[in-house]
Amino acid sequence: MIFPANNYHLVLASGSPRRKELLSGIDVEYEVRTLPDVDETYPDDLPLEEIAGFLARKKASAYASLMEDDTLLITADTVVLLHDRVLGKPSGKEDARRMLKDLSGETHRVVTGVCLTSKRKQVCFSDVAHVTFGLLTGEEIDYYVEKYNPVDKAGAYGVQEWVGYTGVERIEGSYFNVMGMPVFKLYRALKRF
Repeated sequence: MIFPANNYHLVLASGSPRRKELLSGIDVEYEVRTLPDVDETYPDDLPLEEIAGFLARKKASAYASLMEDDTLLITADTVVLLHDRVLGKPSGKEDARRMLKDLSGETHRVVTGVCLTSKRKQVCFSDVAHVTFGLLTGEEIDYYVEKYNPVDKAGAYGVQEWVGYTGVERIEGSYFNVMGMPVFKLYRALKRF
């Protein structure tokens, strides 16, 4: 391991296979813990760019009673922002189709908030990427939704899946942030922690 994390037992508080893949990619040892039904509501008047960070902090609070002295908890949340709207996880396939139709030919923001929390301190940060989709046909949207069933993804898409290969024209910012974890910033934050 490149940086000394010997003092901490890293815990990823996420069931996301993408976050597991990304955290594994920086060669740290960690375990995954997930709690059922963590509240992911936020105040209506919260600025859109702050929602992901707010939810990452809220998730960390939900794990407070499970923290041990050597625990370093990693929580994260990703939101997709199209103009003045939050596109969360779709409620079903029809909602996913609607979201992808809205994203077609548009540029949207993907914001991921991350918190590193121990019993003694908390460090939180966010990262923003701008993603531009080319025009998607109804047939392409149907194909993606039926084959990949993206109802577990904010904005109804995974950039690492078919629609990312064929529909994403440009990304300004971190590709890994769009996947769900800004690993460049995470790695440096872990080194400083």
